[in-house]
Amino acid sequence: MIWADIPDPSVIRVGDSYYMTSTTMYFTSGCPVMKSRDLVDWEIVGYVYDTLDNNDHMNLQNGKHDYGRGSWASCLRYHDGTFYVAFAAYNTGKTYIFQTEDIEGSEWRKSVIDGVYHDMSILFDDGRVYMVYGAGEIKVIELTANATAIKPNGLKKTIIANADPTGGTGLAEGSHIYKLNGMYYIFIIAWPTTGTRRRIQVCYRASAIDGVYESKVILDDNMGFQNAGVAQGGIVETPSGEWFAMLFQDHGAVGRIPILVQMKWVDNWPLLGECREAPSKFPVGIVTSDEFDNSALALQWQWNHNPVNTHWSLQSRPSWLRLTTSSVTGSLTDARNTLTQRTFGAECTGSVKLDVSHMQNGDFAGLAAFQDQYAFVGVKMINNAKYITMSAAPESADTGVNGEYKTGIPEVEIESLPITQDIVYLQTRFNFVNAIDEAGFYYSLCGNEWTKIGSTLKMTYRLSHFTGYRFALFNFATKKSGGHVDFDWFRISSSREGI
Repeated sequence: MIWADIPDPSVIRVGDSYYMTSTTMYFTSGCPVMKSRDLVDWEIVGYVYDTLDNNDHMNLQNGKHDYGRGSWASCLRYHDGTFYVAFAAYNTGKTYIFQTEDIEGSEWRKSVIDGVYHDMSILFDDGRVYMVYGAGEIKVIELTANATAIKPNGLKKTIIANADPTGGTGLAEGSHIYKLNGMYYIFIIAWPTTGTRRRIQVCYRASAIDGVYESKVILDDNMGFQNAGVAQGGIVETPSGEWFAMLFQDHGAVGRIPILVQMKWVDNWPLLGECREAPSKFPVGIVTSDEFDNSALALQWQWNHNPVNTHWSLQSRPSWLRLTTSSVTGSLTDARNTLTQRTFGAECTGSVKLDVSHMQNGDFAGLAAFQDQYAFVGVKMINNAKYITMSAAPESADTGVNGEYKTGIPEVEIESLPITQDIVYLQTRFNFVNAIDEAGFYYSLCGNEWTKIGSTLKMTYRLSHFTGYRFALFNFATKKSGGHVDFDWFRISSSREGI
């Protein structure tokens, strides 16, 4: 449906509008809300939160980070005029339930539950509220009637002892529960260790929420792509009575792309049709160019971790985005106020116009292809001289002590060349065709003719970040904070060509 990173979709319909939430982990604002009239064309209309929590992990401070964590798979529900979004965050060890009457607004009420209720799904059931969750072992726990806390002495039970339908030890999680025609249905992603050994979509059903569940594999399809199965997500009914499932597929370095699959009911079982090849059209409502001439950032932008709001501005220089360094860091992965957007397939290019006249010694600013093994084209200032540079993350940044992702390791410079002007143009070109997953880096001194610099980045999707590659606009200091750069525009195209 969209060849961009929109994992763990949860979808509902209210009237003639469809709404969907998705995982964005450590990016903020977080948990995007998307809207569609046809289940195909989507736009971002808001976020559930601006700041989930204010701690060192989410603030990229004191050597802590939230890469690979943050808000995980969300559950979106609508009941009696109120929208609900729930998800867990592993670094805080808490589960969050948000409520609002206006899903396209910005006012969400937050409730916090101690403990991680993994990949939970909420069900409103005749005055009672349940939350189904777990990995491998699927459990149910009862919430209070207002869905803000665990109900004292409420139902708490393991309802599926081993959700791997083969009886093995494969991954089984991502619950989505529904009550339809008196039956309880739980949709689960499973990754059996036998057979095709790819992710499959499984449905469990029972006549009572804590009853005996039977299972059926309802989708086993990889769209012809590297044995990567399509699974995990929710179901929705159209006004005309048609049913669809919104699932996702791991699709290489671009991330986890949403897949829309038609669903039919046979003998009270939901059965999913064959998947088709991934779309190639430009995701207009998900990724955008920006001239930075509005009073607020476009909703397609997200910060890497919590921003320092006093150190970025759209007003200091009208029609430009200003990024001012707020601290001294060792590398891009430690830099605050890095602004990101998704990339998309099959090919895409992002370009920026950058004013570097107020950089300080030790500053780096530019445009990155951002994930664990990132690289960037930018400008550095050393000994009062400026250089165009192409630099890449060191392999040693992958994991640190006890497997923890390690930030702050300086990038490896691949190529640099001196410049004497303060206006430069930078460009990153992505190729996701047939999982080629490469990014090239370019610069221009006039804005028309582009020159490749450095090496081509071979991109890989790594769980240390757990997100697809993104465009990233950045400015960080390695010696002294306070310098700033201004971005005049960010422009994208759906090809690997100069803009």
